[in-house]
Formats: sequence, structure tokens, C-alpha cells
Amino acid sequence: MTATPHQPDLRSQLETLATEAFRPELAEIDRMPTLDIARVMNGEDTAVPAAVAERLPEIAAAVDAVAARMARGGRLVYAGAGTAGRLGVLDASECPPTFNTAPGQVVGLIAGGPDAMVTSVEGAEDSAELARADLDALALTPDDTVVGVSASGRTPYAIGAVEHARARGALTIGLACNSGSALAAAAEHGIEVVTGPELVTGSTRLKAGTAQKLVLNMLSTITMIRLGKTYGNLMVDVRASNEKLRARSRRIVALATGAADDEVERALTATDGEVKHAILTLLADVDGPTAARLLEDSGGHLRAALATARG
Repeated sequence: MTATPHQPDLRSQLETLATEAFRPELAEIDRMPTLDIARVMNGEDTAVPAAVAERLPEIAAAVDAVAARMARGGRLVYAGAGTAGRLGVLDASECPPTFNTAPGQVVGLIAGGPDAMVTSVEGAEDSAELARADLDALALTPDDTVVGVSASGRTPYAIGAVEHARARGALTIGLACNSGSALAAAAEHGIEVVTGPELVTGSTRLKAGTAQKLVLNMLSTITMIRLGKTYGNLMVDVRASNEKLRARSRRIVALATGAADDEVERALTATDGEVKHAILTLLADVDGPTAARLLEDSGGHLRAALATARG
């Protein structure tokens, strides 16, 4: 297709993006000693948290908006292509074991579907229509949130997801690593973490990918804190699905209550291994069914349940 003044070709678009910029001072990097390359790369990475720090007010505002909707039963949905999509799937997949989220409560969509997690699916990222189809399969509601993730901020799949979600009344967040991005502009909450040119030109799995991972960590983790999924900094909704997590559950109950090991074991046994319930039985001196009722009445917030139990 021939480019027009209103539709510049992709090469011209990429040349305007900071994440795609060429760095002449690194043109000889392949001739450097390995340790020197590692030092340069490590130095590059140290700039990422500072770039994220500049966007903390926008991140916090987005978290509060997400938490308000998830408290009403809404879902958190990530949508991206390539590295951005994989990071969204990763974050979503870690929420059930960490915070005991329900199946489908946090969803990661990647352009091209599950196969794209391990291999390139040609053309998938260029399809806004594919994003719309993926979201329609979820039957979005106004209580849901869709986070479009794209380093460039121009990926059609991510932009299409945000535009479609917004038209359906869902909350939308656009996470990009370039300023003035179409993705951030399309979303209700735009978050642009500008990480600059990469060590390897255009390889946005590097600084941009790290920045996206940090922001997604914040979006999901702080949202879960707001929803009462932690007690202080303890993972009281952890799902004990293996021996390591069962040991962690016992340690969490002990840290929260100061109870002896035998008391912790009895409390976990009485509450079918539910950490939050076990803590409540110990701190409020109630039985398992009472703990379950108090937590249900408090929307799962342990501090509120404790306050009610203590009068």
C-alpha cells in the first residue's frame, strides 16, 4: 500500500518512536568485552524504576478505579501483543495462587491466542478486529477493566481492545512506553512510562518490557491490597496448592497471630486451610463457621471482620 500524508508507512511511524531510536554510541557494542556489555545493560536497567516513578499518580488513579469496579464483581483484563501480551498473561496467571482470585477474575489476552505465548503468530498484533472478537468472547460489562499494553503505543490489537472496551462502557487503561501515544489517548487512564531507546535497537523486551512488568505488578498487587486480599503485607488469601504454599500458609498465620505451631495447625485444620479464616479464629477467638460469616459480611476484609468480632 502506498503511504499518504494521512497514512504514513510503518517505517516512518517507527522512526518517530523513542523506543525504536538508534543509538550510535552503542554501534560497536558487539566488539566490547562481555563484562562491559553487562555493565552497560545493567546501567540501562537502573533508569527504568525512575521512569515508572514519574507516572505514580496516574498508576494510583488507575488502581483506585480498577479496585472500585472489581469490588462490584468486575474483571481485570490485559490485552497486548508479543512481549506486552505475554507479560499480561503472566501477571494474570499469577493472581490465583497469590491472591486466590476466582477463575476468570484476572484475564490475560495475547494477540494470536495461547500459541503466541511461545511462538510468533504472524499478523495478529495488526488486527483490531481480533481484539474485538477476543473481548466479545468475555461478554464485557461496565464493571470490567481492560488494560491495553504496548511498548510503542501504536499496536492495533491493544488500541482496538481499548477502543472496543470503552465503547462497551468498561474502564480502560492504556500502558505505553512512548509519549503522545495513540493507546494512552484512546484510554480513560493513559500511563506512558518513557524508557527511551533500547540497548539493542527496537528490542522492547528490554527496558520497555521491564517497565511494563513493574506497572502490571502495581496494578494487580495494589488492587488486591485495596480489595482486602492482604493483611498488612501478608498474603492471607494465598491458595495452598502445594507443599511450599502450605508451609507459607502456616508461616503467615504465625506471623499474623504470634500463635504457636500447634495452635496454627489446629486453626488451619478447623478452617480447611483457609489462611484468612484461621487468623480470624485465633485473633478473635471464634470458631470456623463464625469466622467465615464475619469475612463474608465484611466483603473479605480481615481488618473489618476483626473489628466487628471485637465489637
